[in-house]
Amino acid sequence: MAFNHLPAGAHDALSPLSVTPVTHSVSMAHNQLPPPAGIRPSPRTVLGRITRGAERAARITHTEHLPPRVGSHAEWPDRIRPEVIAAIRTAGVARPWAHQARTAERAMNGESVVVATGTASGKSLAYLAPVLSALLDGAATGPDGGARARGAARAGRGATALYLAPTKALAADQCRSVRRLAGPLGGAVRAAVYDGDTPVEERDWVREHANYVLTNPDMLHRGILPGHARWSSFLRSLRFVVIDECHTYRGVFGSHVAQVLRRLRRVCARYGASPVFLLASATAADPGVAATRLTGLPVGEITEDASPRGEVVFALWEPPLTDLHGEQGAPVRRTATAESADLLTDLAVQGVRTITFVRSRRGAELIALIAQEHLAAVDRSLPSRVAAYRGGYLPEERRALERALHSGELLGLAATSALELGMDIAGLDAVVITGYPGTRASLWQQAGRAGRAGQGALAILVARDDPLDTYLVHHPEALFRRPVESTVLDPDNPYVLAPHLCAAAAELPLTEADLELFGPAAAELMPQLEQRRLLRRRATGWHWTRRERAADLTDIRGTGGRPVQVVEEATGRLLGTVDAAAAHTTVHDGAVHLHQGRSYLVRRLDLEDAVALVEAADPPYSTTARDTTSISILETTAEVPWGDARLCFGSVEVTNQVVSFLRRKLITGEVLGESRLDLPPRTLRTRAVWWTVTEDQLGDARVLPEALGGALHAAEHASIGMLPLFATCDRWDIGGVSVPLHPDTLLPTVFVYDGHPGGAGFAERAFHTAARWLTATREAIASCECESGCPSCIQSPKCGNGNEPLDKKAAIRLLGTLLSGAPPAPDDTPPASDGAVSTG
Repeated sequence: MAFNHLPAGAHDALSPLSVTPVTHSVSMAHNQLPPPAGIRPSPRTVLGRITRGAERAARITHTEHLPPRVGSHAEWPDRIRPEVIAAIRTAGVARPWAHQARTAERAMNGESVVVATGTASGKSLAYLAPVLSALLDGAATGPDGGARARGAARAGRGATALYLAPTKALAADQCRSVRRLAGPLGGAVRAAVYDGDTPVEERDWVREHANYVLTNPDMLHRGILPGHARWSSFLRSLRFVVIDECHTYRGVFGSHVAQVLRRLRRVCARYGASPVFLLASATAADPGVAATRLTGLPVGEITEDASPRGEVVFALWEPPLTDLHGEQGAPVRRTATAESADLLTDLAVQGVRTITFVRSRRGAELIALIAQEHLAAVDRSLPSRVAAYRGGYLPEERRALERALHSGELLGLAATSALELGMDIAGLDAVVITGYPGTRASLWQQAGRAGRAGQGALAILVARDDPLDTYLVHHPEALFRRPVESTVLDPDNPYVLAPHLCAAAAELPLTEADLELFGPAAAELMPQLEQRRLLRRRATGWHWTRRERAADLTDIRGTGGRPVQVVEEATGRLLGTVDAAAAHTTVHDGAVHLHQGRSYLVRRLDLEDAVALVEAADPPYSTTARDTTSISILETTAEVPWGDARLCFGSVEVTNQVVSFLRRKLITGEVLGESRLDLPPRTLRTRAVWWTVTEDQLGDARVLPEALGGALHAAEHASIGMLPLFATCDRWDIGGVSVPLHPDTLLPTVFVYDGHPGGAGFAERAFHTAARWLTATREAIASCECESGCPSCIQSPKCGNGNEPLDKKAAIRLLGTLLSGAPPAPDDTPPASDGAVSTG
């Protein structure tokens, strides 16, 4: 029997909700209303108020104090237009920080550069100063000087710039900022958003007249590049490409974006343009290397942060154990969802403007709903000042929430990572992070949403009942004494590269000379694409042969198909969307679906039409999908002996099928029943790391045959939970299978695989860091205070086998024996030539 642990989309990210009924258990007096605007208590004071009492104070496992920092000024480069400098001063910035001036200087020299400094350090202004200066120059003289430039100026276009953001919200917010900053420049800067929310009637104006276009990689991939002929005047004059929050382009999504950018460079060259790339990133390891791999161009880096910073108080918070017992009688902690809802309530009552980040859409809805209920008991005006924000909302809903947060109308927001990069929000006082977000880079990015006006900030990480979260709140050095992670992306992944070669051929026939731009794997793929009759070679190069649009071959965010629309059956009203990869587990027949605080029951999931029909309902239970998974080895790329054991890396095929779902009581998590489902299996060809042990090693570890399945299964769960500490992923990017006797290895085997076609680089990173990764895994299990296993060490919230069987003590002994044979690894960084892992 194989025990499996699935990647994103396999199960809802929330474990059964165990919200203790509230009278309301916030730490403050219920009748205390928000203080007058402008009065801001220090973050230490705020933390002290919400931790009054021994029970509350005991939940803090560590408090980190980051002292204020003094800034360092410089002067703008001489070539920045004086009108731009004057506009910046009008906006309240008398002089730039040193890193802003250095970035602008290199941009004006025609160098591609990445500025990787902390949140709220002024990265936007660092690239906007040279961009606005170039647009102003272009409006007067055109992009290249001479007669051609004067013609461009007469046409009203001149130099142009393209801005790419990972989210629509960030692009919309940046557009507002650019328009405010460029107001004194008159009509020289014509900024406009071009994305899926842009009305059709506005799109022609943007193509023909805007000189600063803000969009996202998805729209560049599906809209701008396939229609490049209509964008010819814009692309011909393109001087700068700005890539904001570039550290988010990792894994499969980052690999897709890397190829989209290569297609952009190719189309620009067709029109005689060679734009400079300006990238902005949160603090990252070797950002220049990552930016170079992303763009395919040499990129310099600016990493010294010269901006000032207010005091930051960062608390690690572990929810208490409850009287409840979960699967196999394991003790259950109060959920991070319930704890975060209480914290959001406490902070809102104090008038502390707060964002609570949540990992799942459902979690964001639940936290907002619980906080609203608590606040109603304090003051009837307060519930309307807390809301949820997540992907899947309709455009008008998102814009309304963004305006309310900007204006201060909202005191609290429960948001998914859709808002992590969504807006430059000044004036927030606190951030509550519900569960470790997967990487230290994301943790600091989320924490940096508060204190952005220079004031002190409070950040609280609330641990989930999860091996990694539990490890981190008891090992704060892993968060505060280690650098942020390397960025992992693989543009040469054939599953990524092939559809972009097709898209490029549809844009302009591909030639031999073009292949170098797309990387060394491109030449090897061309015969396969010809064989599949996707491309045809003619005298002028390779041509796209199909009637359908080549850009529609792939979804660059790797969601596995078109989103499933969630439609209210009685009215036909569109409530929102769910990613295709998550549909089988979240909107199957009978599933409970939450939207804006309301619950719905899924009546029918139509996979052919990608529609889930729902009806309003208020069931007293949540639903959790169960599934089966099998895995086969296609190719072993690398193998290392660990004594008699073997550590391997290679290609695998994973077959998964959702077979049923459980109904659980909301308060206790008690299983009320199981219902069968008839959904088709799904296969995934990807990359995996796996390890095997021999019969002699099982004897050395005193693992008897009846305990073997539980030992392997427990080690698999915990290792998946710990991998995000060593690779830029989270447990929802990866999956696992453990088998007491695997047919391909003929040995007990544990697999951990990338949850994306072709792989995402995470399993390979695990292979190269295996000794440290599995050592931390064993330590996390051994140090947990439970007797026989719990969600803090070996139980998984998305186990397809209901966390059975698991054997904590046998897993500790087995991992100890495995690690005793591990070779010394002074350098666990994979070689640069392997092309799959980039440090940056």
